[in-house]
Amino acid sequence: MISAAYTDKAVVVEILSNSFDSNKSVNFVVKQDAKRKERIRFLMDYSFEVCWMFGNVYLSEDKKACALVMLPENKRSTIKSWCLDVQLAFRSFGIERINKIKAREKRIKALYPQEPTCYLWFLGVAPELHRKGIGKKLLQEIIAEAEISGRPLCLETSVASNVEWYEKYGFRVYATVDVGYPLFMMRREP
Repeated sequence: MISAAYTDKAVVVEILSNSFDSNKSVNFVVKQDAKRKERIRFLMDYSFEVCWMFGNVYLSEDKKACALVMLPENKRSTIKSWCLDVQLAFRSFGIERINKIKAREKRIKALYPQEPTCYLWFLGVAPELHRKGIGKKLLQEIIAEAEISGRPLCLETSVASNVEWYEKYGFRVYATVDVGYPLFMMRREP
């Protein structure tokens, strides 16, 4: 695993946009219209920027898989983060959907752990390389980083089959939220 450079942004956005194209959570937050794919790309661009400022962006050695890891206690409001949030509302959610999305986020965030954690926001692998062990290796390296920090590693998934996969690596479901579909909140202790 390597720390991404800012110049890797296009690669990360491409991997995540393709990996999460049919994801329930992503498609819940992005407006479903003729610009859906463009909206997903902007969501991933936004996520890269936020993790660049307040977390970590990782790539596999071959740059075919990536992960965005947030350190929630580092996140703060800045002019840049505020501008990104406004752009996200207009370019990804659709301004008319903001209250619905904010209500969903509030329900989810109420269940977040209160102590410092590492939050695995996105983990994606180039679609042509699924089931080749690249995501597994990247996840194991992220787990090792979380172990070193002594922090729990948390994530959410709307994909039921992902729950089993993450459980193989020591994650446990600590809450399930119905947001129109089940959203599994998972945690791995250091």
